[in-house]
This record gives sequence, structure tokens and C-alpha cells, in this order.
Amino acid sequence: MPHQVLSAQSTQSVTGTVLGAIALILAAAYVFARLARWVRQPLVVGEIIAGIALGPSVLGLLPGDPVGLFFPHEIQPYLQVLAQLGLILFMFGIGYQFDSSHMRGHGRLVTSVSVTSVALPFALGAGLTVVMFPWFDTEEMKSDGLLVPALFLGAAMSITAFPVLARIISERGLHKHPIGGLATACAAIQDFLAWTILAVVVAVANSSGFASVIRMVVLFAALLLALVYVVRPAIVRLFTLRRTRVGSAAIQTVLVVGLLLSAWATESMGLHAVFGAFAFGATVPRREIEAAAPEVPERIEQTSLFLLPVFFVVTGLSVDIGGLGGQGVLMLLAVLVVACTGKFAGAAGAARLTGATGRDAAALGILLNARGLTELVILDVGLTLGALDSRTFTVMVVMAVATTVMTGPLLHRFRLPALPERPVTGPGRSGRALVTARDDPA
Repeated sequence: MPHQVLSAQSTQSVTGTVLGAIALILAAAYVFARLARWVRQPLVVGEIIAGIALGPSVLGLLPGDPVGLFFPHEIQPYLQVLAQLGLILFMFGIGYQFDSSHMRGHGRLVTSVSVTSVALPFALGAGLTVVMFPWFDTEEMKSDGLLVPALFLGAAMSITAFPVLARIISERGLHKHPIGGLATACAAIQDFLAWTILAVVVAVANSSGFASVIRMVVLFAALLLALVYVVRPAIVRLFTLRRTRVGSAAIQTVLVVGLLLSAWATESMGLHAVFGAFAFGATVPRREIEAAAPEVPERIEQTSLFLLPVFFVVTGLSVDIGGLGGQGVLMLLAVLVVACTGKFAGAAGAARLTGATGRDAAALGILLNARGLTELVILDVGLTLGALDSRTFTVMVVMAVATTVMTGPLLHRFRLPALPERPVTGPGRSGRALVTARDDPA
């Protein structure tokens, strides 16, 4: 009996600490998001910085141990679960908004820019890993050799933050300009390529040999086939039966249960849960859902936005900018140079070679260099895999924030692209905007 009383008191204490931590996280995220808006940055940038500020990099500099006071070790597993739930819901939303039409019929310019601005950063990132590897703390890493870190950093360098990019394009009115549609199409294709590469890297990292990699690939392919040819038709039939009035509550239950089961499936395969959530979001019948209950995806998105600040803090607890040291600063400078050079040269160079004007090519290079939240998702996967040590993780997080923050000011500084609206030159382009940008998570 006394043991049960002590256990109940301990549970109550942990619950209270978790609730207090969440209150602090949400308040800080709101304040930093407003500050970001004040300096004309996407709100999510402020939320990411809030997460870093609540970790050792800023809060940890104060006397005593405020990080340990507000986020003691016993509550961090609970915060991690909430963070991963928010991440899974967010990735469902990214998959749900993914438009496969971006991947076809837009000409040689989009294809060239997309492929080159993934391949060049990937190659440069993998090459930089070879140079920096002697500075890695291999005791913190689960992988023994160079292959997994090189492949992972290559994939991390090649990503573009599709949601943040959409917000930047929308806020600057570029969705009315052909360059905005072109950048959005390129970012969508790049994200598809980068997530495919990352899935292969995760399979390699979690495998015990070639047979294990093949097993993961086969299982994931089977899941995709099941989602496309079994789950999607079943959902369509459920939503379109004339004799059945499916309410929004039922639709929400189907979507949430489906995305959680898909996330569980890929996690069980040895891949990360985000792949299952993204795949389920990309394959559900969007037209039928929008016709039956358009508010349901919005509810799921709002729930993810409520939980994402917790993810940023969990990330920030592993970021210690003050602990970089001299080598860490050199690593940061090298990563920034390689990240920016690879994206800008890959995108702008390919666009220029396929007929785009110099101004449009430069605008594409600057826009596609934004990494933001999507980069943090990939880095979280890498940290979980043990493909990164804590210092490299800190360096990559700072790079993700820096490349996102610099996008808007660089466009303003160089007055890119030129207005009024005019067509983007280049083979295969029709001159019209491809999509209307959608807000980022903020």
C-alpha cells in the first residue's frame, strides 16, 4: 500500500512537470514566432529558435541548472513521445499536400534544376564528411565506418524545406510570378528524391547486411502497393457509398488510425515512422476527403502545429552551440559554405544552362537553399540512427536555421525576381505559375 501511494505521488509529480514544461514551450514558441514575424521571417523560424533557446545553447548559460529544472531527465521520454507524434502528424500533412503532377509535364528546366540541386549538394556533403570524419566523436555514433555518415550528410545537404519555401513564396507574392511556381515544383521533386535517398540510407544504417537492406526495401514496397491498391480504394469506397453518410468524425478516425498504423509499420521495418506517415498522406484520396470533410485534414494539421514546438525543444536539448569549440566552428563554416554552394550552384547553374535568365536562375538558387523544418526532421532521424555525433548535429541544425533565415533578405537585397510578372524562359516552360503556395507550419 505505501508503495502504491509513493508511485501515485511520483506519477502526479511527473505529470505536473510535463504540463509545466509544455506551457513554457508553447509560450516561448509564441513569443519567438511573433519576433520572427516582426523581422519578416517565417513564424516557424522563430519557433525553431525558441526550441534552441530553451536548451543548453541559451537557457543553459544561466546560473544553476535551469534546463534541468524545467526539463528534467525523467520527463524527457514523455516529451519525446509528444514530439514524435507531432512529427508524424506533420509528415502526414506534407504527404497529403504533395502533388504528384509537379513531377511530370513541366519540361527540361524543372527536371534539370531538381536533379542537379539534389545531386551536387549530396556529392559535396558526402565529400565533406570524408574530410571532417576524423573530428567526429565516433563513440557517440552507432555506425562503425564512414559510409553511413557520408550518405546521411549527403542526403541532409540535398533537402529543401517545402513548407517553409511555400510560406516565403506566398509572403513575397511570388505565387503570382512564374518563378514561384517553378521553385515550388522543383522543391516538390527535390523532396521526393531526397526522402527516397534518405529511406535507402536508413535501410543501409539499420541493416546487418545486403539481405537486410533488400528485406526493408521489399517490405516498404509492399506497404506502398497495399496503400495504393488496397487502402486507397477502400477509403474511396467508404467515402462515396450513396447509402452511407460518413461523418467527419468517422473520416478523422480513419485518417488518424491509418497514418498511425502506417507509421508503426515503417518503424517496425527498421525505417523511421515519418516514412509511413508521409506515404499514407500521399496516397489517401484527397478529392474525396475534401468533398466529404475538408475540415478534417485541417484539424490534423492544427494538432501537429500544436505539438511541433515540443519537437523543436527536444531538438534544442541536443544542440549546444557554446560547446562547439574551435573545431566545431570550422565545421560550421565548412558546412555552411558547402550547403549554400551546392544548392545555389546546382539550381542556378542548371537553370542557366537550360535557358533561364540570370535573374531567374539566381532567384531559384536562393529559394531552393531554404531548409528549415524539413532539415530538422532529417537530422532527428540521423541522431536516432546514431549517424551523427552531438557536435555535428548542432552544426547541421545551425546550418538549417541559417540557410532559411538568409532566403528572404537575399531575395530583397538583390531584388529577385524582377516584377511585373513575366514568363520564365527555358525549354518546356509554359510561363504560368504551377501552384499556389501554401502557408508553412507556424
